[in-house]
Amino acid sequence: MTIADRKAREKENLKTLILQGAKKLFLEKGIDQTTIRNIADEIDYSVGTVYVYFKDKNAILHDLHTIGFQELGNSFAPLFTIEDPMERLKKMGVLYIKFALENAEMYDLMFNVKAPMEYIESSEDECWNEGVGTFDALKNTVAQCMAQGHFAGHSLEPLSFMIWSVVHGMCCLEMRNRTKGVKFEKPDTILVDGYQAFLKIIEKL
Repeated sequence: MTIADRKAREKENLKTLILQGAKKLFLEKGIDQTTIRNIADEIDYSVGTVYVYFKDKNAILHDLHTIGFQELGNSFAPLFTIEDPMERLKKMGVLYIKFALENAEMYDLMFNVKAPMEYIESSEDECWNEGVGTFDALKNTVAQCMAQGHFAGHSLEPLSFMIWSVVHGMCCLEMRNRTKGVKFEKPDTILVDGYQAFLKIIEKL
């Protein structure tokens, strides 16, 4: 290994360490309480070192949100061995809900917190590549469903957006404890039951 290779690896390792420290604090304290200062303290480096790798907190949160999308994509990977696109679509929603509930703070960063989008808007490339990739995975599956005769009379993109929005909304209501305050008969299972009711509607389209 050359000196340049070693320095590049050390640089990448330190960047990873910063992100790991930031994620730990983010999950423990929340976004608002996570600062560049306490990230530096967490990894036992100077604040200046953190700024060498990230221009501000939004840049760190953007990289963390990208990692979240990679994790979500990895959870989707086994689905693409399912030949029946309608079955794949149903299971995609199940895995999406599971990911959201098991990674609530990360999900919030990926889809609700403004910081990653503010970072993208301030950069030269304003495309939300992570969101595009995730939406395309859904849209391609819906397109395959349409090719098999499902969803007659519907347009691909609006329908895909509607499916994403409904499942996202269910997740957010559950994660923010809004489902607990509405005196459902079965509040503990309302998310799963609601998703199953949504699937019955989808199957009839």
